[in-house]
Amino acid sequence: MQAEAQHPKAEQYRTARLSRDARFDGLFFVGVFSTGIYCRPICPAVPAKEANVRYFDDALSAAQAGLRPCLRCRPDSAPGSNPWLGKQTSLNRAMSLIDAGVLCGPQAIPMTGLAERLGISERYLRQLFHDSLGTSPKQYALYQQLMFAKQLLHQTKMPITQVAFAAGFNSVRRFNEIFRQQLQLTPSEIRKATGQPSLPVQGLTLKLAYRPPYDWQHLRSFFAQRAVPEMEWLDEQSYGRSFVLGAAKGYFCAVHSEQEACFHVTIHLAEADSLSQLKGIISHIRRILDLDADMLTIGEKLQALGQALPQVSPGLRLPGVWSPFEAACRAILGQQVSVTQAIKLLGQLVADHGETISLNEKTVRLFPTPEALVDASLDGLKMPGIRKEAIRALAAFVMANPEAEIDDWLQIKGIGPWTLDYVRLRGLSLPDVLLVGDLVVKQQLLSNLTYQQPSEQPLELAACDGEAVEEKDHKAAKKRAQTQYQALSQAVLRQVAPWGSYLTLQLWNQQ
Repeated sequence: MQAEAQHPKAEQYRTARLSRDARFDGLFFVGVFSTGIYCRPICPAVPAKEANVRYFDDALSAAQAGLRPCLRCRPDSAPGSNPWLGKQTSLNRAMSLIDAGVLCGPQAIPMTGLAERLGISERYLRQLFHDSLGTSPKQYALYQQLMFAKQLLHQTKMPITQVAFAAGFNSVRRFNEIFRQQLQLTPSEIRKATGQPSLPVQGLTLKLAYRPPYDWQHLRSFFAQRAVPEMEWLDEQSYGRSFVLGAAKGYFCAVHSEQEACFHVTIHLAEADSLSQLKGIISHIRRILDLDADMLTIGEKLQALGQALPQVSPGLRLPGVWSPFEAACRAILGQQVSVTQAIKLLGQLVADHGETISLNEKTVRLFPTPEALVDASLDGLKMPGIRKEAIRALAAFVMANPEAEIDDWLQIKGIGPWTLDYVRLRGLSLPDVLLVGDLVVKQQLLSNLTYQQPSEQPLELAACDGEAVEEKDHKAAKKRAQTQYQALSQAVLRQVAPWGSYLTLQLWNQQ
């Protein structure tokens, strides 16, 4: 094997690997052709000579170049990265679904099914992967399975058979064969290298890394203010909550370690058979804690607003919730009330209709399923009947159309654009959602930013509620102000794309 033409960012990457800069962890991988391995830029080994090094944007590309993963820095444990974000929406969605395990395990869907969920042809899906990654969707999915299995072998005491099934393989023999072919190692060799015996799985603990900076105190405060009793819990360095994913039920607790730039996450499952959902569960946890964000790139984009954004707080992460359905319920219950009152309503909803489970001497409540809410009276919720009906209607729609896009929820009375944007922001953790309908975001945008017309003359934006308008036609003035605000917000969104969600957080943080 020989190193080929260098990466266009080779000098930047060389500096990062020589300094073991954790901010670049997972953004690129270092192929060392003299030893035949590839590493994370934070690898503790003595740095290789630059002449023997080649840089790769992702682990799969390094593997396709004939390199095997380093056993010291464990590339399988690096934070995720998506350099195609904002460029190929369909590719981004496909990778997210594959990373969550839709193409593997006993409930895997065929390639045609994945293409249908994306609204594109199977041929176009394959072309997207070939053009961007140089591989097929199946090959990408297989490598993700192997990396997840390798992570479990390194970090847990799960028996190899359980590792195989948790990673989505239906046959242990097939797992061993593919593992050796792709990684040039066997599962047994990795397990021996860890020195850990294979023991039955109970509580499962994994180390989930991120790239600093990471403002844990901000995220913790956000979660604490909105935590639902018995469903979520926190202390100074940890966050935990219950979950349901398919047939899997359980809870997790994530303990923050700033020194290691990671969370130590312990997962408890109600049933051992739920191990096939483990990959999806971890994908959800990474999303909820926003562990894969590239804060350097995001910060640079937000800084481009200059003086218009008074202060950019580094490391603000998107605080996710477990599912779009839960996010929508939170949004509906939060309409026209304070955050404190909304959480009281949410807590009552969970107490009245959420299932209770006991695991590892801990009793938790699960967020209510659509089936539990579709015919519920919701009498315990002190709020207008129209909002109760919106929750029941949403539950009925999700039950009848489980694969529907959330845009289809607009046909439900009581659900509007703001609710859908909130679901995109917290339920799907999409990165480019500027919550323009939010009162705080409006106030911050109007206070700090001025939209320039082509003539370079700034628009005089009237107050959104119509106060202090001197024009005779009050309604026309309000309409003009709203039109101008829309122009302002869209101009700002274009300027910070694809990171509008992070601008929303910054504006909330400056209130």
